Amino acid sequence: MLSQTIGRICRAILNLMVRGISLLGVNPNLLTFVGFLITLLAAYYLAEGRFFDAGIVIIFSGVFDMLDGRLARITNKVTKFGAFFDSVLDRYSDMALFLGLLIHYARIEEMTYLVLAGVVMMGAVMTSYTRARAESLIPLCKVGFMERPERLVLIIIGALFNKMAPVLWVMAVMSNLTVVHRIVYTWKQASGDSPVEQTDAAPSSDPPRPASHKSAPQGLH
Repeated sequence: MLSQTIGRICRAILNLMVRGISLLGVNPNLLTFVGFLITLLAAYYLAEGRFFDAGIVIIFSGVFDMLDGRLARITNKVTKFGAFFDSVLDRYSDMALFLGLLIHYARIEEMTYLVLAGVVMMGAVMTSYTRARAESLIPLCKVGFMERPERLVLIIIGALFNKMAPVLWVMAVMSNLTVVHRIVYTWKQASGDSPVEQTDAAPSSDPPRPASHKSAPQGLH
């Protein structure tokens, strides 16, 4: 009951913000880009070891990620390019955050966590890639737990409570298990199909997300 009440309050606040922004004639893609720039600040804080500051900034950038979709729907500016643009900047945002962690652990010479952050980065990239590639072959591939929203929540928790090390272990395992899950799922779904011609070209980012402001009908992620 309490969680539902909080949810309704948050949605009401977001809707008020969106209505106010819509009166200014702001393009939803601009909000997406501003959110990306804010994420770069969070990445800088991670590189500097200012984890708490980074966590606050990531939360703030997430607000823009929620506003752009609602703004597009209210202003009737849902576009395919918007979905593509949102997905591309989500990937850059993810990589920027992990790059910040890589720089931090390199500076303090923590080789174990430097490698671990790299493994998490690979898992994040491949989680997105396996879905995009699978959905060029089968209708849908959203299986697995560790997508972008879950990664962002874990990074925020690790940053705010100074528990980044255990969070990295969780993400390293769960992200790559998600990749394996998607490989197995796609194999099962596509096993009855006829052979297809293989090409070198393949999509490298998430397909338009159902909840995104830029897709008709989700960065994390």
